[in-house]
Amino acid sequence: MSTLHTRTQGGPATKKAAAEGPGRAASSAPAARVALFTVLGAAVLLVALGSAALGQYGIGFADVAASVLHRLSGPLGLGHPVRDPFAESALWQIRMPRVIMSLVVGAVLATAGALMQGVFGNPLAEPGVVGVSAGSALGAAIVIVAGIDVLGQFTVPAAAFLAGLIAVLLVYALSRAGGRTEVVTLVLTGIAINAVAGAGLAFCMFSGSQTARDQIVFWQLGSLNGSRWAYVGSVAPFAAVGLVGACLLARRLDLLALGDRAARHLGVNVERLRVTAIVLIAVMVAAAVAFSGIIGFIGLVVPHLMRMAIGPGHRLLVPASILGGAVLLAAADIVARTAIAYADLPIGMLTAMVGGPFFFWLLRTTRARAGGWI
Repeated sequence: MSTLHTRTQGGPATKKAAAEGPGRAASSAPAARVALFTVLGAAVLLVALGSAALGQYGIGFADVAASVLHRLSGPLGLGHPVRDPFAESALWQIRMPRVIMSLVVGAVLATAGALMQGVFGNPLAEPGVVGVSAGSALGAAIVIVAGIDVLGQFTVPAAAFLAGLIAVLLVYALSRAGGRTEVVTLVLTGIAINAVAGAGLAFCMFSGSQTARDQIVFWQLGSLNGSRWAYVGSVAPFAAVGLVGACLLARRLDLLALGDRAARHLGVNVERLRVTAIVLIAVMVAAAVAFSGIIGFIGLVVPHLMRMAIGPGHRLLVPASILGGAVLLAAADIVARTAIAYADLPIGMLTAMVGGPFFFWLLRTTRARAGGWI
């Protein structure tokens, strides 16, 4: 993102701010950050409860909150279950797994985008650059077309997860030379791997049956439909490792923003940092995409929004992206489930449809405020 230029002279408001000095701005910054995280935390809670309450079978916000409180309070016995047994069962067996999955996948994709932009030093970087999304799609397509079902309902997610990891390992191995990996080489190698995976995916669709093609297309569009607690339990450990690891890398990513040479002088092992970040991205995104399909623009838009609100420092940007991604994808899932009666829209299609124009507006707004690109 470009640097915002400040005016050296201005009207009375500008002169008054200058007279007050930097102390007031510095003292207001922590309060603004606390306010932002408070709003994001409250938004996560409200969107999660709203997502659980809304649907073709309405449950009611108060009943959902009481049921959740009853489950979480344990022996204290606070709250109460939903009075309708069918609604209580639907809430905890169908809706809550999907709500939790939307929060986890959204947090993973947004955090991976923040890591990618920090590691590559490019505001257009997103998780798909290293081939994880294309590789996962190819792995899922292969087992769908081949009719492999060795792991039952986990066969397609397992194949997508492994193929996504393999794609990232190939990108890293092919871009490494002389014991080092350059950013430009990583990006170009990722483009090449994405192209090869795309060709393989096209071949699978060409050679597969009509049923297999429909399944591949639906998987590519992305959806949280059919989420179960078993799926959430499979994704959660990988997501936890990736999100915690991203928070631990935040300080070194701030040093990396100074440039490779400056970061090395400050004691950062740049090569190890890049490898660690890429591995974390691969593990958590492959796990998320394996169960949700390809969901675009979350990893691109959310870090930009958080950067505009809280600044470029990764120690705040990463946790803000975790919360922002969770809110955005959970809200998008509400729209996907309720926009059309008795229909469940593919959430990847929805995020691309809304995220594309929104990101264009974001670029235009930032450029207008900055007065041009650096």
